[in-house]
Amino acid sequence: MSSPRRAVRTARIKKPKRPPLAPARGRAVADVSNRAKSLARDLERELGAGRIDSLSDDGLQQLMAALCKIYGRRVEGGAKSWPLSDQGGVSPTEVMVTASGLLKAADLQVFELGMWQSWTGR
Repeated sequence: MSSPRRAVRTARIKKPKRPPLAPARGRAVADVSNRAKSLARDLERELGAGRIDSLSDDGLQQLMAALCKIYGRRVEGGAKSWPLSDQGGVSPTEVMVTASGLLKAADLQVFELGMWQSWTGR
């Protein structure tokens, strides 16, 4: 007869490993990066002109979701870059409003973020 501890250990479900990140494809990566930079410039120009609604809610949500997925997978794959550069021109308030919105959209609390950070060291 096996011990209860052994039964618990064998009953644990293993988390499937994610496939490794595909290597960058030079020209395709440059094309997507250039389009992203162009979109960022367009959005900054619209913002500078006071047009904060030039991007629909749906467009904003799809773009934010794609960026979160890309950044998250890069970090999980070992990337050491930050999501914003020093020259990003984003205020601390804008960062906190965005972070708060992301947490609410994912139905997460700041406490859960703190716990996750302490467990992962991120």
